[in-house]
Amino acid sequence: MKNVLIISGHTNLAASVANKTILETLNERLPEAEIVKLDELYPDFKIDVEAEQQKLLRADIIVLQFPLFWYSAPSILERWMEETFRHGFSHGNTGDKLKGKKLVLSFTTGAPEALYSHKGAMGYTIDEFLACYKATCRLTHMEYSGSVYTCGVSYGNRTTPELIEQQRNISVAHTERLIELLETL
Repeated sequence: MKNVLIISGHTNLAASVANKTILETLNERLPEAEIVKLDELYPDFKIDVEAEQQKLLRADIIVLQFPLFWYSAPSILERWMEETFRHGFSHGNTGDKLKGKKLVLSFTTGAPEALYSHKGAMGYTIDEFLACYKATCRLTHMEYSGSVYTCGVSYGNRTTPELIEQQRNISVAHTERLIELLETL
């Protein structure tokens, strides 16, 4: 498999079940992948731009792993993108460092998938919330390579050991779908 860089954008991975399980399973099944946990590295949001850009340069495939917060990535992942995807590095006259790299989105939502529709409570489909990532790929000349997502894994659905185990199982299945996608790239 190509060089895979997985950026975890959860703001508090220690409190997660779904995203934590996804990353643990990825670590077991794709030990050659580089996993970056932004909440552990940068709790102060002070991103080491040079170090993160070096990781991006080594990667063929970049996976953004995150829970959907308020219809977007969590603030720490947004900050990471703001800092590392700089003019002259990722875009602009000399900004071609991400050109040809593949971007995959891997995310979870608390709300059930049925709510993500024009008639549902969210008013938009999941795919419509991904437009900013597709536009980022267009600007940086990365290849948007799809998404894997799992809905309905909210904190509110973790009230018993059985429900926690159910979320873990759903998250392992998410990881299996993600690995299948990565193997096609």
